[in-house]
Amino acid sequence: MIRQFGAFALGAVTLGAMSAVSIGTASAEKLGEGGADVKHVLLVSVDGLHALDLTNYVASHPGSTLAELSRHGVTYTNASTSTPSDSFPGLSALVTGGSPITAGFWYDVTWNRAVAPQAAGNTDIGSTGGSCPGTIGAVVEYDEGIDIDLTALDGGGGINPAYLPRNPDGCVPIYPHQYLRVNTIFEVIRSHGGRTAWTDKHPSYEWTNGPSGTGVQDFYGPEINSDPVALPQFPGCSPVPYADNTPDDGWTNSFDDIKCYDSLHVQAVLNQIDGYTHDRAKWVGVPALFGTNFQAVSVGEKLKVDPVTGASGGYVDVLGHPAPGLAGELDFVDASLARMVSEMKAQGIYDHTLIIIAAKHGQSPIDLSKRRGIGNGEPATTIGAAEAFDISDDGSLIWLKSPSLTDGVVASLSLPKNQQTLGIQEIFAGPSLRDKFNDPTRDPRTPDIILKVNTGVIFTGNTNTKIAEHGGFNEDDVHTALLVSHGGLAVRTVKSAVSNQQVAATIVKALGHDPEELQAVRAEQIHVLPFLFRDDSFRAD
Repeated sequence: MIRQFGAFALGAVTLGAMSAVSIGTASAEKLGEGGADVKHVLLVSVDGLHALDLTNYVASHPGSTLAELSRHGVTYTNASTSTPSDSFPGLSALVTGGSPITAGFWYDVTWNRAVAPQAAGNTDIGSTGGSCPGTIGAVVEYDEGIDIDLTALDGGGGINPAYLPRNPDGCVPIYPHQYLRVNTIFEVIRSHGGRTAWTDKHPSYEWTNGPSGTGVQDFYGPEINSDPVALPQFPGCSPVPYADNTPDDGWTNSFDDIKCYDSLHVQAVLNQIDGYTHDRAKWVGVPALFGTNFQAVSVGEKLKVDPVTGASGGYVDVLGHPAPGLAGELDFVDASLARMVSEMKAQGIYDHTLIIIAAKHGQSPIDLSKRRGIGNGEPATTIGAAEAFDISDDGSLIWLKSPSLTDGVVASLSLPKNQQTLGIQEIFAGPSLRDKFNDPTRDPRTPDIILKVNTGVIFTGNTNTKIAEHGGFNEDDVHTALLVSHGGLAVRTVKSAVSNQQVAATIVKALGHDPEELQAVRAEQIHVLPFLFRDDSFRAD
């Protein structure tokens, strides 16, 4: 199945933490208070984009759009995404300011000790149903497995409530937005009269609406795991470059297929820049807050060889130089960003738009010589009957049938032969887990055990088609790109540690509102990103 320990700086940034160009411009242009300079925020998550990828691309492509954005923006070269580094907690950090501690999102598929199972199983995904309220403790699945029809680009029309976990009190389905524990930036901005929009890879990302269910006015979630179909509106996408109708494979098995899929996201943003809804059906005005994500880079990092062109993916060395497949995906993303920037300029909104380039997650390993595929149903095979559920990509979140079994399972996992079998680097359980996350005996969502594995370990079996994964806790998983660009900003590189959780607070402040309107920001005391606003206290001169 595909599914924070990172710290962030809260104090003043020292001169030694900035680049030379930062020192020279420390009192230069910044954003004004009260939304005076920013009328719109475009948030783009380039999933898989490491800080190193951004550094390398800008250096080798000085005429690129990413280079242009960085010339009047702040690049945070020591930014971290969530831990675990999955899309759900990764995006939650960006749009709520919360970690799993407050937001409650651990992965797109998890276990919850306090919910009842879904009513029916989905044969396309292999899920099963169960009784309610007779069974307490169940899988919480919020990926393509809850679509009405995951083979259809529109998910068959959305979410099938029969595939949702249920509240034992009344046995009513729990929709993704109801599962989120804190509000989102979309809810905050909409509460102040701003229009909102978001585009993502599954219908389940309707959770960006927040607990109110109404935060995003224009949501678009074409199913990335649907059967690829011709998209004649985009060059090179009709016929589909690589036809693959195997259920749940989707658009991610070809470097060109994923470009076609991502083009749907790009077109949605272009329509919104023009003032229309994502499908261009109605003129509504440019959103105050909108955004999307790209999957192209993630696929470029994970897919070993393209089935049509034979191009190789991943990296060619430990310094992060991309192989041809990944290089093409990076070029595609940059060209797509160029279209967005060009359209903003044409519509006269570019000078008033804050553009944020981030990543929900990284991808590991960059050094492909470290790749080690582990199959055989691990880690469940090693753990045995005590396990209730695990989600394991390049790290493992493990829920046991009872937290009381934790000590015994940890003792078994600690045996040298089991550590070798599973590629374990660190085991977090008991006090070491509670130091970082909620107590699993009190929070029904928190795993009992977390395995941080050696860099390069991926739980995908011995197949060589996938060469990297995300969801883990290593450097390549969590050290992600972060660039904040606006015409009123001076070029700056900040090397101090920051977190994607600070993006949410920054967006709310940039649009003229109090970041503490975000519940997670209050609860976790998250600060805005440094060196963006004129009220920053630090001055180099």
